[in-house]
Amino acid sequence: MPRRKMANEPAAGPCTVVIFGASGDLTKRLLVPALCHLQSFRLLPRNFAMVGVARSITKDASLRAELGKAARELSEIPVADWKKFQRNIFSCAGDFDDPETFRRLSDLLARLEKERGTAGNVLFYLATPANAFAPVVEALGKAGLLQEEKGGWRRVIVEKPFGRDLASAKELNRQLSAVLREDQTYRIDHYLGKETVQNLLVFRFGNALFEPAWNRNYIDNIQITLAETLGVEGRGKFYETAGALRDVLENHVFVLLALIAMEPPTSLQGDGLRNEMGKVLAAIHPFRNSKAVFAHSARGQYRAGKVDGKKIAAYRAEKNVARDSEVETFAALRLEVDNWRWAGVPFYLRTGKALAQRATRIVVEFKTTPLMLFGCGEGPVPPGPNRLIFDIQPQQAITVHFRGKTPGAGMHTERVTMDFDYREFQKDPRANGYETLIYDAMIGDNTLFHRTDLVETAWRIATPVLKAWAAKTPREFPNYAPGSEGPASADKLLLRDGHRWWTPGPQRARAARGSE
Repeated sequence: MPRRKMANEPAAGPCTVVIFGASGDLTKRLLVPALCHLQSFRLLPRNFAMVGVARSITKDASLRAELGKAARELSEIPVADWKKFQRNIFSCAGDFDDPETFRRLSDLLARLEKERGTAGNVLFYLATPANAFAPVVEALGKAGLLQEEKGGWRRVIVEKPFGRDLASAKELNRQLSAVLREDQTYRIDHYLGKETVQNLLVFRFGNALFEPAWNRNYIDNIQITLAETLGVEGRGKFYETAGALRDVLENHVFVLLALIAMEPPTSLQGDGLRNEMGKVLAAIHPFRNSKAVFAHSARGQYRAGKVDGKKIAAYRAEKNVARDSEVETFAALRLEVDNWRWAGVPFYLRTGKALAQRATRIVVEFKTTPLMLFGCGEGPVPPGPNRLIFDIQPQQAITVHFRGKTPGAGMHTERVTMDFDYREFQKDPRANGYETLIYDAMIGDNTLFHRTDLVETAWRIATPVLKAWAAKTPREFPNYAPGSEGPASADKLLLRDGHRWWTPGPQRARAARGSE
């Protein structure tokens, strides 16, 4: 770990994967395709079964048909691959709050252990609403389904969100730890399964070129963007309880910050990586009061408009959204990592919906040279500072910006770029990020999963912002147009420091939108 090609790994040991919420969108779009990909990579064990727990699907054939239809329409799983995989699918119908459901599940797992040789190893995946996490785990415990006997293992993958704030995250962790050991608990964030995210570690710690300059002496600021062109797309009911900060910034973007700022870990196995990520988050001091929050944050909500010629209704006009909703669809923070390496270097984070382009990107801006021997540059593109840019999705690339001389007489300069396109390196486009994480859970490697302290440290940073925003009505909402870069207040976060958000030129932006 991290892997360049999962196909180089040995197949996982015998096990059954039980998915709660088997008929849900997450299962159809991501989990079942990921399991099919693992099968094609020859990483699923020969002794394998998948059990789908859902309220209404009572027959194996019905569940196989429903998941098969989704596999063809949503993921383009090859017919031959699906025919092979569907033989492993079994149904367990019932409500999550009915003890009888778990008795039936226990009987089915015992039968599959005998028929399929799964050795009593079970991976439970909670692809459910967050309010079901603790009740399902508690029910599994009461049914004796988490007991590890005869050398078998039992593990639980918990989807995000891990709470709504610090208090609820602590309560959820308390409820889980009452039934599960920490080494049985796998809090998943699919961003850590993405090849390009893991490649950040390889780039930093596998190369000597940039690491000596990876500190406050050479780096001026770091910008992390996770932008989407889509609106909430019918998910108003969920989004009204979440918002951009809870949904994306507190988890995905904080993960990217920790990876880009961490110290070299002693190991890429077990707690080595997570210890260093935790140190980064612990070095970010929470805002002390609402004045500090509003000085170092920005929020927004989109109005009606167009993105790439497509009409988008205002957020407040979405189904299941209050007409006077104060929920943010854009969030930005200015943070500082208060340690020896990063003291004084601002980290600018932003995420939002209905923006100009879909992009997950980290921009590292280096300080300018102490003596500008070559003036301001007279080429068609102003040189600007040296930059190192990690494009994570939808493009997967690493780009370096530096200054070069334009051909011809005179000492004129302009920006020059060097690009590495990850598609040239990763030939197989099928993986969605969940493959790595599900496989790791099967083999008991928890390196890329969140630990209790990481979850709570992240909420310590985010909770004061949420409280300050909740206490003050955003009277300017809606305050940004679809297809823009977000509200003007986000620009001011950087302008006060003499910086600007970096965005790609029109040609690169069009390429990113076209690859969605």
